[in-house]
Amino acid sequence: MSQQMKETNYTLTPFDKVRIVMVNTTEPGNIGAGARAMKNMALSHLYLVNPSNFPSAVATARASGADNLLADATICTTLEEALEGVHLVIGASARQRSMKWRQLDVVDSCTEIQKTLEHEGQEVAVVFGTERSGLTNEELDLCHILMTIPGNPEYFSLNVASAIQVFAYQYFVCSSQTNFEPHENTLASFGELEGFYKHLEQVLEHIEYFEEKRPRPLLMRRLRRLFGRAQPEQEEVAILRGILRNIKPFEKTKQ
Repeated sequence: MSQQMKETNYTLTPFDKVRIVMVNTTEPGNIGAGARAMKNMALSHLYLVNPSNFPSAVATARASGADNLLADATICTTLEEALEGVHLVIGASARQRSMKWRQLDVVDSCTEIQKTLEHEGQEVAVVFGTERSGLTNEELDLCHILMTIPGNPEYFSLNVASAIQVFAYQYFVCSSQTNFEPHENTLASFGELEGFYKHLEQVLEHIEYFEEKRPRPLLMRRLRRLFGRAQPEQEEVAILRGILRNIKPFEKTKQ
């Protein structure tokens, strides 16, 4: 087996530009199993958002030799903190949502990652939610793409560590076989987009655009989806914020 692997000539994209983010994981064994799945497929950057029980001997045991990933894991208090510096955020979800995010299966999601990473200096985060309920709508608001893993429609109960394994394997295969032309310009980072969304929300509030038929949470979620699909570049976000800065104070005409 080892000899066969030596003779296989893989052309891999940088795996250190992909971070796996586990949000509010309750079972430490899943963290260890997730780390094991990552190391098998050459991924090494693990981010943990508010894990219930970590560090843990159970996590170390389930890691089966990938305990270095656990030791190097970045612990965050918020998902926003875990996403700082990335340019593409993919959220994993098996549940159907009433609000439709941009949705891709795991194969097409890996293709999007490859396209993003062809540009120098860009990073990607793939986010996995809790064992019981996955990612909340509020957490998905921070994602650009909702990734699904196809399975048996009559019984589909994929453990979070198993979902990480499926993604990690597919990404390894995609990275071994695919080359893309790099983007000419740099995509806006997560932080730049979040700054734009906050700026946009402030302006919409200033002009009193929010009302009962256009409630703030629903409208902002739709706008996030709109700009998330567009994947704006840094210069484009700068243009949009320049427009927002030049909107004059709004005064309603008195009847």
